[in-house]
Amino acid sequence: MTTAGDIMHPGAQWIPAHETLDRAAQLMRELNVGALPISDENERLCGILTDRDIVVGCVAMGHDPSKVTCGEMAQGTPRWIDANADIREVLREMEDHQIRRLPVIENKRLVGMISEADLVRNLSEDQIAEWTGRVYART
Repeated sequence: MTTAGDIMHPGAQWIPAHETLDRAAQLMRELNVGALPISDENERLCGILTDRDIVVGCVAMGHDPSKVTCGEMAQGTPRWIDANADIREVLREMEDHQIRRLPVIENKRLVGMISEADLVRNLSEDQIAEWTGRVYART
């Protein structure tokens, strides 16, 4: 059985909710990633911030990214998957919520992130085609 832990990109890092968006952008650049899980004061997942969120939700709205916090950008219920979850559960979670990145949690701690690239490296072409159709389908 292939698990989330088998296909994830290990070493994902939180950005604390109190950090500003400019710091998040710097961390994204340093880590070469387009998304960061947001943690609350107890290091619990409270959202995910993407580079697009920073541009569209802050900069394009005329806000100053050095004054807006990551926590202010966190919206909705964050989705995540347990490291021991079967790959079918990973795909279902991403399909059901039409998301492209999924934090992987083990013992209540962030241990990795699953992205589209991780799926492409680990699934068959047929599985990728089916998943892509479901995630990108219009509702």
